[in-house]
Amino acid sequence: MLYNHLSINEQGHLALAGVDTVEMAEKYGTPLYLLDEMQIRTKCWTYVQSMRKHFPVGSTALYAGKALCFKQMYPILKQLGMGADVVSTGEIHTALEAGFPASMLVFHGNAKTDDDLRYALDKRVGWIVVDNPEELERLNELAGEKRACQKIMLRLTPGIDPHTFEAVSTGKVDSKFGLVIETGQALEVTGRALEMKNVELMGFHCHVGSQIFDSKPFLDAAGVMLSFMAEAKQKYGYNAQVLNLGGGIGVRYVESDPEEIDIDKVLSELSNYITNQCWRMKIFSPAIFLEPGRSIVADAGVTMYTVQSVKQIPGYKDYVIVDGGMTDNPRYALYGAKYTAIVANKADRPADFPCTLAGRCCESGDVIGENIALTRPERGDKVAVLTTGAYNYSMASNYNRFGRPAVVMVCQGEDRLVVRRETLEDLTRCDV
Repeated sequence: MLYNHLSINEQGHLALAGVDTVEMAEKYGTPLYLLDEMQIRTKCWTYVQSMRKHFPVGSTALYAGKALCFKQMYPILKQLGMGADVVSTGEIHTALEAGFPASMLVFHGNAKTDDDLRYALDKRVGWIVVDNPEELERLNELAGEKRACQKIMLRLTPGIDPHTFEAVSTGKVDSKFGLVIETGQALEVTGRALEMKNVELMGFHCHVGSQIFDSKPFLDAAGVMLSFMAEAKQKYGYNAQVLNLGGGIGVRYVESDPEEIDIDKVLSELSNYITNQCWRMKIFSPAIFLEPGRSIVADAGVTMYTVQSVKQIPGYKDYVIVDGGMTDNPRYALYGAKYTAIVANKADRPADFPCTLAGRCCESGDVIGENIALTRPERGDKVAVLTTGAYNYSMASNYNRFGRPAVVMVCQGEDRLVVRRETLEDLTRCDV
């Protein structure tokens, strides 16, 4: 098993946190997202404790809601003392509807509209991460109209390539995100921000990418950002109070992926490096923000499907076709993401049937994975796809007018519905 909260029970079924996944599939129907609540809580608490231990007062971990966003996530974050990273008014609304404090929200986005900015100001969102010069000017104007002074960070592009998937690499110079340090743009816009009356520049943000399994990209990014902060101090006399280094710690999707890194160890290395560099550069040691998302929820999730057919093509390959697909998990179609799958009701039997696991959409690219070894399945079997807590429900769609699946949390042997399955009525609710 990829993770220790997965097991095989006496019935030979796959269990998640001790709960029979086959029983859950039969109770709630498929496709179905299952989440281990204690796994999520444990990861959150690891970040909270490590941040408190290794970084200055004011440092915090912000859960990146783009990985998985629904109302019942936010009471967990609030209880454990985490902030939240939001990237849309929809995510802000979801957090606020769940009773999460607006002051603990950090609002991202590379193309915020005037309506987005007004909404964030009206709701008194704690921080806005400004992505570009036009956004800075407009935010200053809108805040002035509301007689407000908004805390901001500037998103910078540090020019770091973490050498992961191209689609999730965001820190290179050639990126749609952020102000480029290398060209001088970031320093120029810093000066403009410091002159503005209706925004308060608190510090700087960067994010180099995702699925990172060692500390080096984070250390490299911190080094570039601290050097920039020293340059800003020298030119403007400005001491940044906050350095936000984003997220990106990787998780295991298949056995060939590296072992997960020790979060506390990485944060300790990062803290020591930052402390030493600040002393060497003679700059103020800032509070540190981090934005974990995938590393908190990915391995907590399992998606359950029901096999509809097994299509064998002699001399070519075999297909196992299930009742979900790219509508509930588009990551393979987007960038070839790999997954581990198990026939959950036959989890104790050998996986000796190599196949393509395909979905039900009217789309040839509707594939969950290629060359996946399963126990030979038949119609009605339940297939579990592992490590689907991140970017599965949050990226789900209604393509082909399929409803999005339900989400169920399991905790200490109990299960509870946290997002209901979409109905046919839901699909036409906005039609006129």
